[in-house]
Amino acid sequence: MKALFLATEARPLVKVGGLADVAWELPRALRALGVSVRLALPFYPSIDREQIAVQRVIKVEVEQATGSIQADIYQTEISNLPVYLIDGDPVRRTYSIYGDPQFEVEKFAFFSLAALKMCQVLKWKPDLIHANDWHTAPAVIWLAAKRAEHPFWKSVASLLTIHNLRYMGAGAERAMEQYGLPASNDKRLPEWARNLPLPMGLSSADWVSTVSRSYAEEIQTPAFGCGLDGMLSALRKKLTGIPNGIDVEDWNPATDAALPVCFSINNLEPRNEAKRFLQEELKLEQNAAIPLLGMVTRLDWQKGIDLALDALAGITQRAWQFVLLGTGDPNINKLVYEFAAAHTASTRAVQRYDPQLARRIYAGCDLILVPSRYEPCGLTQMIAMRYGSVPVVRSTGGLKDTVAPYKTDDGGTGFRFDSPDAKELRDTLLAAFEVYQDRREWRGLQRRGMVMDFSWKHSAERYSDLYQDVCAKRLQE
Repeated sequence: MKALFLATEARPLVKVGGLADVAWELPRALRALGVSVRLALPFYPSIDREQIAVQRVIKVEVEQATGSIQADIYQTEISNLPVYLIDGDPVRRTYSIYGDPQFEVEKFAFFSLAALKMCQVLKWKPDLIHANDWHTAPAVIWLAAKRAEHPFWKSVASLLTIHNLRYMGAGAERAMEQYGLPASNDKRLPEWARNLPLPMGLSSADWVSTVSRSYAEEIQTPAFGCGLDGMLSALRKKLTGIPNGIDVEDWNPATDAALPVCFSINNLEPRNEAKRFLQEELKLEQNAAIPLLGMVTRLDWQKGIDLALDALAGITQRAWQFVLLGTGDPNINKLVYEFAAAHTASTRAVQRYDPQLARRIYAGCDLILVPSRYEPCGLTQMIAMRYGSVPVVRSTGGLKDTVAPYKTDDGGTGFRFDSPDAKELRDTLLAAFEVYQDRREWRGLQRRGMVMDFSWKHSAERYSDLYQDVCAKRLQE
């Protein structure tokens, strides 16, 4: 089984969000199972070329309306994972990864089609193309439209994974036409969606997956389907939800060099020192009795940050401390800093990308808040449990699938609330504070979370089986 994994970011080369973790960890987990996966990424100008040993292997021509554009293909290997880096004018036109609509859509269309052309020139024929989100959907769309004309591609299957349905590639219409990918005529698609990369990719793919069982169900409803719920319901027989995992060797409080002290499920006492150190680092009162809450998040409406702030503002009868680490939407950032200014004794807002501090937050906080309005999978709650921090999550998507609600009679691993409502979150936090006062009960809650197995092994096995099934169906056709 040979697979080409297409993504726009992957650790350790480039990271903006959670996709970078998935695109780095899942291919390696699949290779451990015997799947011959190769990863392809754009060779962004921001990637430090002096820190990796790359070799230029070939050049290919990508056709588009005004003539062909040369793509230079580089190859490297990181932790036994073969990686192709694809360079060309559309990729190097801007330093940013995302967020520049003028260049973003052409950059990713060019990258997606160059990756396919690369396989032909290298004479390396994958059994399956695994694309991720709208950025690499053009590869799936091209494959469906052109495979009949190209014997090389006739038997190659495609899988498109939805990491976040909300982002469909708006503004890509002109670039799609320019690269020979005209609007879809699939009547299952709403008219407005027929020239957007993600909807077109969903219509074209041999199979569609998303990153949790609950999110796969939710996106078939009007509340979460972003206008595509009808089509996704029609596709439900070829729609699979497979949860993401985490690298349990990397995320390990027993060996994490970023922590002031290490600890494990069998020796949790040093975690008290991790909390004290974090309080000292943030210049908060060093008091073990006060629950310390944390958020490590992108500042985005999706993440429910306003719900968290409103809920905490309503808790005046109990002491609490709160730290938020993240960057993003300037409007949400303003809310956070206004809240921090109004709660100077109890709140710290850190506006930067700081992976080392993130680890100390996971290790030192008592509770991690993930009050998302929707969450396809979420990694924060899994990492939090691994580090003995108890998650407080909204019952949606992957949060619902990975956090069992606390009950006095049968355990649980965290606290859940149902509606995106600050009062409901406040009441849930007050219930968590009550349990926090019972140290024995709290230790049991921590240990039940720490013992959960969120490694990639199980998810990779499901992906491997899915690859086999999708390829078999493609061959039958």
